[in-house]
Amino acid sequence: METQLLSAGFRFSTLPPSYVRPEPDRPKLLEVADYHNAPIIDLGCADRTFIVQQIAQACQNYGFFQVINHGVLKEVVEKMLEVANEFFHLPVEEKMKLYSNDPSKTTRLSTSSNPPKEKIHNWRDYLRLHVHPLDKYAKEWPTNPTSFREIVGNYCVEIRQLGLRLQELISESLGLDKEYMNKTLGEQGQHMAINYYPPCPEPELTYGLPAHTDPNTLTILLQDTKVAGLQLLKDGKWLAVKPFPNAFVVNLGDQLQALSNSKYKSSWHRAVVNTHHARISVASFLCPSNTAVIKAPKELIGDESQGIYRDYKYAEYYDKFWSRNLDQGHCLELFKNI
Repeated sequence: METQLLSAGFRFSTLPPSYVRPEPDRPKLLEVADYHNAPIIDLGCADRTFIVQQIAQACQNYGFFQVINHGVLKEVVEKMLEVANEFFHLPVEEKMKLYSNDPSKTTRLSTSSNPPKEKIHNWRDYLRLHVHPLDKYAKEWPTNPTSFREIVGNYCVEIRQLGLRLQELISESLGLDKEYMNKTLGEQGQHMAINYYPPCPEPELTYGLPAHTDPNTLTILLQDTKVAGLQLLKDGKWLAVKPFPNAFVVNLGDQLQALSNSKYKSSWHRAVVNTHHARISVASFLCPSNTAVIKAPKELIGDESQGIYRDYKYAEYYDKFWSRNLDQGHCLELFKNI
């Protein structure tokens, strides 16, 4: 199916048929309430034990949380959003130099999610970057805008520090040594998806991204400060997570569900679009090293003879995830012990 960049500058008056979801699979936007009790964790709190308790409750009951006083400078965040917006407003010929549908490429611009595997497309363009180690990958990144590499590099370094700190707290919340997760996952990779959701003529018929979980360990999401679009599933209902000032959304990924032996669940989430405003989001993914063996520790298996999921290397999971359509259900189900 032929695809094109939505950020090419053409304004659609109706939704192209290749983006229209069947009736049962539409977002039903009028039925979505706000997520009023979404957990917000203050990382500036001096009581570490209290923070760990809050994280345990959020991971068990919600699969996500938001963090404030996280240590990432406000100026770094603002510049990240600005340069992302600049990039997607470049001439289409400039952006297309980076276009690829090959998920193995470490720097690529694409559209929707996985166009070669999809029957129905998603109302999104995105720039996907591998970002760690910086000296290996930054030289592949765009040079237009001219400030892109410096700004994105600074942001990625700070986000990585935050992510590793969060994984220590999550390890402690599971009753493990704080270094357990970071040691088990090896030299962790870090990827980024800079998402651009243009105004959509018929947002009730499509998604920016359909319901999915993330294949990695932890996702740290920077939301557009002015335009909402993130929704999470709670008790069978979709709820809208409004942007909270100076906060990041932290989503648990599939590897954390497997490592915790399903004590913590990866969060089902989706992105919806709107008629009037473009939306930017920046998702940073902390990933196990490709050779890391993902298995639940004995402390979390208890008296059972084996964990819920079989042991596997992360590279196997990542390849399986990208070989499927995002709509094909939970990839982690394929890794359950029989």
